Amino acid sequence: MTLKIEKHWDGHRTTIRLIGRMQAEHLEGLEKLIGESGPAISLDLDEVALVDVESVRFLGDCEAQGATLLNCSPYIRDWIGKERGQRKKE
Repeated sequence: MTLKIEKHWDGHRTTIRLIGRMQAEHLEGLEKLIGESGPAISLDLDEVALVDVESVRFLGDCEAQGATLLNCSPYIRDWIGKERGQRKKE
């Protein structure tokens, strides 16, 4: 399973819907897409099946920079929190 990315603009905000398995190899392209989408970004994670640690760190960084994480599963949300805590200790 790979990552499918769908982009939707409603006139005010861009929503990027992620579907499937999110891995480090997808992050460069996703970062470029986010950069091209303007300042108001939401990432819809409703159909994300699996993530790796690099993806979790990426999502945490996106959120810290103002992106909204929609439909983020509890395990991903918890992992983002743990990664933030770990980075603060370093």
